[in-house]
Amino acid sequence: MGELLRTDGLTKRFRGIVANDCIDFTIGLGEVRCIIGPNGAGKTTLISMISGHLSPSAGRIWFKNQEITTRSVVRRAKMGIARKFQTPSVFDRLTVHQNLELASFGKPMEVAERAVRLEEVLAITRLCEMRRTVASTLSHGQRQWLEIAMLLANRAELLLLDEPTAGMTAEETRATGNLIRMLASRHNLTVLIIEHDINFVRDLRAPVTVLHLGRVLTSGSLDEVAANEQVRDVYLGRE
Repeated sequence: MGELLRTDGLTKRFRGIVANDCIDFTIGLGEVRCIIGPNGAGKTTLISMISGHLSPSAGRIWFKNQEITTRSVVRRAKMGIARKFQTPSVFDRLTVHQNLELASFGKPMEVAERAVRLEEVLAITRLCEMRRTVASTLSHGQRQWLEIAMLLANRAELLLLDEPTAGMTAEETRATGNLIRMLASRHNLTVLIIEHDINFVRDLRAPVTVLHLGRVLTSGSLDEVAANEQVRDVYLGRE
């Protein structure tokens, strides 16, 4: 598994408050990784610096062996970095297919190539039967999947997902986990997830990075980090 993204000494300060403190982080091609930790740990700040929505106070970011520390959100998106916020952001008055078509214009494609790509994305996200459905009538889970599909339509290579299962039913949560695993295993996409649902994290069977007070506390499998005394004290608790 080759390296896709790396941060070195990534730091963010807000008026003297250190939100992220010298974070060294690496994620490989086709890897799924979860970031967990208590509120205020710096999870969203880290994702925001990777996506370009925040500029770091110090440190550097590399993506596909290119330094992107000062590149804009748009330039990063064109390179393949796509972010999904916690609240779905879709065009309610458009159909599923129209949403995907609009998203696909972020990168140049021939008409035939675009049509093929949209069909692939509809199949991957299991939205084929809903292609003519107006987005406002979708369930919460379906809207989440549509937004992920929109990122795929724009040929994303690194998905940054902020609590993708928030508000979902148990069935939708399971389906989302299956979708994420399939994107990584079959399509070699890299997925970085902020998540508070520990059961969902466990079902993903993905490596975990724990943040606390803006720093990486530890990394490993969920079982490994759950056995860490510090993690149990600051986040997971004790039985």
